Amino acid sequence: MTEAPEAAFSAVLRQASATDHAEAESAGYMSDLMSGKLPLAAFAALTARLHPVYAALEEAAEAMREHPVAGRFVHDELTRTPSLEADLAFLRGADWAEQAENSPAADAYAARIREVAFTSPEGFVAHHYTRYLGDLSGGLIIGRTIERLYDLSDGRGVSFYRFGEIPKPKNFKDAYRTLIDEAPFDPDGRALVVAEVREAYRLNSALFAELGAIRWNEAA
Repeated sequence: MTEAPEAAFSAVLRQASATDHAEAESAGYMSDLMSGKLPLAAFAALTARLHPVYAALEEAAEAMREHPVAGRFVHDELTRTPSLEADLAFLRGADWAEQAENSPAADAYAARIREVAFTSPEGFVAHHYTRYLGDLSGGLIIGRTIERLYDLSDGRGVSFYRFGEIPKPKNFKDAYRTLIDEAPFDPDGRALVVAEVREAYRLNSALFAELGAIRWNEAA
């Protein structure tokens, strides 16, 4: 009997993290935000929490740029930190950095990236994959929805969700998944990537839960 061909690692990775991904997407905070039930301040708070996460991830990208495996995933057109800072300046004003509220969830997320993504190619690829492929998928929908619901003309406040240098996201994602499939991770390395992707989704869910615990209508 002919053995079935081994599944591509990108497919294995997607299937292994499907439940974690679904749990993050179904967070009450995100459902309320995407239906326009929350004030714009709730979206600004999400943007503020993403800033330290991407700052850590993009510092890791610089550290791993010359790595023979991880470096293949470093694409400057994905860089999001400047867009986050522009969005925060619009949403909160020029002094946005001085308004940063305490966020244990964002701190834990950034700390985990700093722990595993600066020296481990498996850790870097896991967090890179989770964030940026999500940005180029559901993130595009989030950006368009928020822009419409909160009347953010000309994309102000949502530039994080716009990838002007990637005109065809599907083509980019297909090429990225090919990189995942071709990455020379052994079985133990693949297991590490899967475990860390699941951890990334858990950290993201914790961030949404933190935001969901705030009484936004009272805070506003």
